[in-house]
Amino acid sequence: MTKHSILGRVAQLAKANVNALLDQAEDPELMLDQLIRDYSENIGEAEEAVAATIGNLRLLEEDHREDVEAAREWGEKARAASAKADELRASRRPELADKFDNLAKVALGRQLQSEKEAKAAEPMIASQSEVVEQLKTGLDRMREKLAELRNRRDELVARARSAEARNRMLDAVRGIDVLDPTSEISRFEDKVRREEAKALGKQELAASSLDAQFEQLDAAGDAAEIEARLAALKSAA
Repeated sequence: MTKHSILGRVAQLAKANVNALLDQAEDPELMLDQLIRDYSENIGEAEEAVAATIGNLRLLEEDHREDVEAAREWGEKARAASAKADELRASRRPELADKFDNLAKVALGRQLQSEKEAKAAEPMIASQSEVVEQLKTGLDRMREKLAELRNRRDELVARARSAEARNRMLDAVRGIDVLDPTSEISRFEDKVRREEAKALGKQELAASSLDAQFEQLDAAGDAAEIEARLAALKSAA
């Protein structure tokens, strides 16, 4: 995976608008579960890529340190060879002195080469260090996004289940309204009241008939009394 593709992928995932994705989803819970799986996989892949990039950077830094150290060592060897050449010339041994001067030149050449390699590596180290920091920042944002997704998922699932329970309850209430058992009770109560009224009517009718019978009885008694009194008058005469 190239540097640009790594950066692009991390940046794309880190900038993903979770709310916009959820608004477009027909089933937010399934969408979130899939996003969490995708994010987890992508974070794992990105971590491997970032680890490889950091490893390459550490190799560059190690090579740079070795070049710097080599340049220092070759410089010391050059100074030692040059000093030995000066010492041999002072003792009038020019042939050996030239030999050590040549060794000093070889050491200086190696020192120059090491310095060039170290200097050439510095821009790459700086660039790679910047990339590593960007990748680390992107990974941190991806991890935050994953935590956001998980929290959002738990919240939405709880809300969805609560809404589902409320809908079931409201459906049940509407069913009760359509088939209201109290209406049946009311009809039964009306029937009972009609029966009670009928009984009261019969009772009233029965009472009325009884009163008439007593009135007839009273009228018969009066007639008998009148006949008795009439008979008494006749006998007195």
